[in-house]
Amino acid sequence: MKRPSTREEPPSKRAKTSRGEDDYMPGNIIEIELRNFMTYDCLVCKPGSRLNLVIGPNGSGKSSIVCAIALGLGGEPQLLGRATSIGAYVKRGEESGHIKISLRGSTKDEKITIIRRIDAHNKSEWLFNGKVASKKEVTEIMQQFNIQVNNLTQFLPQDRVCEFAKLTPVQLLEETEKAVGDPQLPIQHRALVDKSRELKTIEMAVKRNGETLNQLKALNAELEKDVERVRQREVLLKKAESMKKKLPWLKYDAIKADYLKAKEAEKDVKQKLEEAAKTLNNLREPIEKQKLEKPQMDAKCKRLSNLMKENAKRRMELLEKESSLGVQIRGKYKEMGDLKKEEETRQQRIIKAKEDLAIAEAELRNLPVYEPPKDVLDKLRTQISDLKVSANQKRIQKQDKEKVLNQKNIALRHCVDRLKDMENKNNKLLQALRNSGAEKIFEAYHWLREHRQELNKEVYGPVLLEVNVSNRDHADYLEGHVPYYIWKSFITQDPHDRDFLVRNLKSFDVPILNYVRDKYRHKEPFFISNEMRELGIYSRLDQVFEAPDAVKEVLISQFGLEHSYIGSKETDQKAAEVAKLRVLDFWTPENHYRWSVSRYGGHVSGSVDPVDRSRLLLCGSDVGEIERLRCRKEELEEAVSALEEDLKLLMTEQRSIDEEEAKLHKQREEIVSNVTLEMRKRREMENRVDQRKRKLESLLREDDQDAVMAKLIDEAANLNTRRLQCAIDIKNLLVEAVNYKWNFAEKHMTSIEFDAKIRELEHGLKQPAKFAQQVACQLEYCKKETEDHRQQLLAAKRHAESIAIITPELEKAFLEMPTTIEELEAAIQDTLSQANSTLSLNQNVVEEYEHRQGKHCR
Repeated sequence: MKRPSTREEPPSKRAKTSRGEDDYMPGNIIEIELRNFMTYDCLVCKPGSRLNLVIGPNGSGKSSIVCAIALGLGGEPQLLGRATSIGAYVKRGEESGHIKISLRGSTKDEKITIIRRIDAHNKSEWLFNGKVASKKEVTEIMQQFNIQVNNLTQFLPQDRVCEFAKLTPVQLLEETEKAVGDPQLPIQHRALVDKSRELKTIEMAVKRNGETLNQLKALNAELEKDVERVRQREVLLKKAESMKKKLPWLKYDAIKADYLKAKEAEKDVKQKLEEAAKTLNNLREPIEKQKLEKPQMDAKCKRLSNLMKENAKRRMELLEKESSLGVQIRGKYKEMGDLKKEEETRQQRIIKAKEDLAIAEAELRNLPVYEPPKDVLDKLRTQISDLKVSANQKRIQKQDKEKVLNQKNIALRHCVDRLKDMENKNNKLLQALRNSGAEKIFEAYHWLREHRQELNKEVYGPVLLEVNVSNRDHADYLEGHVPYYIWKSFITQDPHDRDFLVRNLKSFDVPILNYVRDKYRHKEPFFISNEMRELGIYSRLDQVFEAPDAVKEVLISQFGLEHSYIGSKETDQKAAEVAKLRVLDFWTPENHYRWSVSRYGGHVSGSVDPVDRSRLLLCGSDVGEIERLRCRKEELEEAVSALEEDLKLLMTEQRSIDEEEAKLHKQREEIVSNVTLEMRKRREMENRVDQRKRKLESLLREDDQDAVMAKLIDEAANLNTRRLQCAIDIKNLLVEAVNYKWNFAEKHMTSIEFDAKIRELEHGLKQPAKFAQQVACQLEYCKKETEDHRQQLLAAKRHAESIAIITPELEKAFLEMPTTIEELEAAIQDTLSQANSTLSLNQNVVEEYEHRQGKHCR
């Protein structure tokens, strides 16, 4: 029977690929789509079937496309030589992005799509033909088409050119085999190198082992002579080992004896402690009994103390009441004395009142009658009224003038504030230009204002100060459409002015533009068709700002503002339909859309950029408005001056009228004061007569003094009775207080005797308690000693058992050995000395022999 061949068949070579009808080969990239990747918001690129070149200035994104190919076909960030994390390739300001690469399959209609989604948190997700896949599956697909992004001979990033130059010829050969050869060729090459290296290693090992074998044989022959003496030594050492096994058991027996003694001592101390505790309890019983009775005695003392306090409180209340009654009685006696004195003076006061009344009536009859001058008062009243009317008219005229002046002043302040705001806005705009890079824009602006009289025509600039945009969104669009350099530019209308400014403003680094009106330039009329309005387009970029004609013409002619339209959010959603209306440039609140038509093939390509917020135009101001405000300020200042002169004249006239009116008022007040004085004198005399009549009647109507005196005597007797009752109550409370104090003294003395007896018993308890505490400490010490001996006993037993477990044979051998630790240690020492004396060989040689003998046995 023929033995089957075990030789493996050589692997088949990769089939030669050829281009299809579409001129593409399997594995060619047919489309690249990037979203939020490095510098790109959105990019769709369709490479050709042959050589593809990406051409552009530095920083335009050429390397970004190369990075996307490497990362999208299974490569890691490290192979690019740039950032080491995948999150660094997400566009700044975005959270995530993706790379989509479409490869041609085996046939023209087969399309392989690989998507790699990445985010700023270094997470990556793979999709193969729309389904989630692992990186391993994507790597296997790349291997099918021999795509090796980590092979520098097939894919060479610009950041790894130096690394490629450092490859050795061998490394270059291996990488080239991987890139263009048979897939098995690098594997076979590597296997051949490994086999050669292994063969050299085996040959060297055989040579070294032969030399070692010869040396060992010679050494073994020399050592055989000493084998016998080694065996005798082993017998002696074994005997010493047997003796060593008994040594820990002898130590264990000694520790066990100590443990039993400690346990017996613990038992004796424990018995002493029980006797001391019994004695201590017998002494504590009477103390506890006395302590239980002590609180009851203290409670009785406290109750008597409270009763004494209550008694003292009641006595104080009665004493205060008795004192109050005494004061009232003394008051009544004083009233009776005063009443007796008043009766004696009453008759004298009646006679005096009658005399005073007769004198007052006589003075009233003798007082002459006074007639007021009514004619003089009426004349003064008429003159004062006429002056008041005239003063009111002047006052009304003054108020009208002041009202108009106030209005003019308010308008003037408003105009001045508005003018300051406008001028401040110019400063803010200049500051914004300086912050954005035009460091000497302030110097250039002030130089132009100082030398304006030397110019032939009006010069505008910087352009940012001349442009006024009212809508915030429109400001974003205009600033995004017009290049930055134009905002810091100055615009002249005369060639000589341009040359003059170029010479003098050269050091300030500002552009100078000369405007020449083009009579033949066709101006695009502003027109929004119905189709545009339906798509949300409502204006054009040249219609949303105000500026001098020269500035506006430069912006429109230089940057095509008449061809850039403005739409709404609806336009953003229908951007594709806007392009069909031949609108190639338009703005929406979110994006700026631009389409361009190739001059050669007529192909249309578009770009979409996000709208950036305006940083320069937000504080824009109107130059024409500033001039109008200045003229208005001058007019208001003239009107205010005229009104102030009129007010001064009116105030002078009003002051003279007020002075005349004040003189008349003073004359009238003097007359009225005299009339009032005369009338007051008569009223005072009449009042004096009435008062004296009422006083006389009051004295005649006073009550009988005897009735008042009887009433006061009754009230004093009643108060004396109440005061006597208070004194009796105080006497009773004093008797009660004495009883309480006597009982409290008895109870308090009993409590003191209890305290003395308790202290005496506690003093007699200290000595037994101290003895019991000492016995308890001694018991604890004995317990600790017993436990230590027990632990030592257990440790000695574990140590002895770890060395040798006692068997009948071992026990029999132990009987033949010494029975004390000292004798056994001496016997062990003698045996070891004898064993060492039987073998006088070099110790290193013996150890080497034993080692080789053990190796030989193995």
